[in-house]
Amino acid sequence: MRLTKLLVAEGLLACGLLGAPGAGEAQSAPAPNAQGDLAVTIYSSMALVQDVRQVSLPQGRSRQEFADVSAQIRPETVTLSGDGFGVVEQNFDYDLLSPSALMEKAVGQQVTLLRTNPATGAETRERATVLAANGGVVLKIGDRIEVLRDDGLPVRVIFDAIPPNLRARPTLSVTMDASRGGSRPLTLSYLTPGMGWKSDYVALFDEKAGKIDVQGWITLTNNTGTTFNNARALLVAGDVGQVQQGYNPGYGPRRSMPRGNQPGTESGGGEQLGDFHVYPIEGRTTIANAQTKQVSFLNAAGVPARKGYEFRNGWLGSQGEAQSASSILKFSNAKAEGIGAALPAGTVRVYMRDARGQAQFIGESQIPHTPGGSSLALRTGDAFDVKVQPVLEKREAITTDEWEKYARWKITYPDGKVSEGYSEAPKTFYRTQMRYIVTNARPVPVTVDVVQDGLASWWWWRDVRVPVESLPGVQDNADSRHWEVPVPANGRTELTVTFLTPW
Repeated sequence: MRLTKLLVAEGLLACGLLGAPGAGEAQSAPAPNAQGDLAVTIYSSMALVQDVRQVSLPQGRSRQEFADVSAQIRPETVTLSGDGFGVVEQNFDYDLLSPSALMEKAVGQQVTLLRTNPATGAETRERATVLAANGGVVLKIGDRIEVLRDDGLPVRVIFDAIPPNLRARPTLSVTMDASRGGSRPLTLSYLTPGMGWKSDYVALFDEKAGKIDVQGWITLTNNTGTTFNNARALLVAGDVGQVQQGYNPGYGPRRSMPRGNQPGTESGGGEQLGDFHVYPIEGRTTIANAQTKQVSFLNAAGVPARKGYEFRNGWLGSQGEAQSASSILKFSNAKAEGIGAALPAGTVRVYMRDARGQAQFIGESQIPHTPGGSSLALRTGDAFDVKVQPVLEKREAITTDEWEKYARWKITYPDGKVSEGYSEAPKTFYRTQMRYIVTNARPVPVTVDVVQDGLASWWWWRDVRVPVESLPGVQDNADSRHWEVPVPANGRTELTVTFLTPW
């Protein structure tokens, strides 16, 4: 699908530093931009820039400068393509012109100090040699050593020239060897961090109608230090493989996803690039530095949706007080349900209208990259009126006098000798009786999915039996079993379950 409805929140960094021109004050013309025909492909945390520039090359070796590249360019990813030349050497000059950089490059050089007498206004000039610029400027003036203080006195430093390795804009310098002279198009391509995008969703849920309206937004950010003018932009959804520079084991608390998330098998209908989904931004756009853009890419109304409740209990979990069940919103992005599009990973923020008809925020949840035709279950928060109290009623050991051979081995040695053996351990089972008290203070009946986790925490635990349960349960996997517990309006239901386990 193509992205439309562009909103721009301009970065105000330049205005904050330079100030706005006053009435009647002339504005200086912006410096000419050296970029050519730009195409920017933006991934979640980086971008591919392809810049076609018309360059006049002399025959033989020459040094060409490509200004206005990203200030965070990855030089090792640069490619330069065109006809009739070869690349000898390339350098990325990222040391940008600034007062501090100018002073650091002037170490060992002479500068002119211009001092103004605040009482008379008279100006005096003297030459000085810059000795150091580490946390302050140390000067040698004649036979004396002086520190250039930042005390507000009217002193200016005049430099004879700008050092050749300082650049006003990020610049890529390339030494080229052309077999023939003349003007030709050159395509400069490179990867840069500092640019990325994410998706966010706004969902308005009508519980009585069982419908949901979903709007999707792309938020695009540029912190590369460079503005990309009049570019064709393309957004790529998916996790592109990158070599990580550090180790991140991904440890930390992680809440279980609610039941009901199932991947779909429908084609999204949009443009694809390999195994990734592509979202072109319609027309051309300028992606300014320190800018955030928002683009609408999804607007679906009247999608069937329903609310449910879920409570997860850890193994042998027993509570002295009732705990809130999670509120779960369920819907599908299938074509038949009204969406019919793959959904990039992002945050879904859910709203409902109150008694006065005003939309109020009720919670948010993350979704992964979701193919078309998927079922989604979003946890929006904890229910106020629907609660569950798990109670460990009884736990007892059932031990037999028998021994079980649980491992055996046979070893044949090079000389033909055979050795056999086995290990044994006592066989012990446990009977665990659980009671789940589910209460509903709402004026309408509800159904709560009660999930018991921890049934297969380790591989040797996976011999679980459920001989008695007051409601039929469903084994979701080796570790979890759930029961759909109906609870009447302003009522309660008790679920009782007996487990036989080897631990």
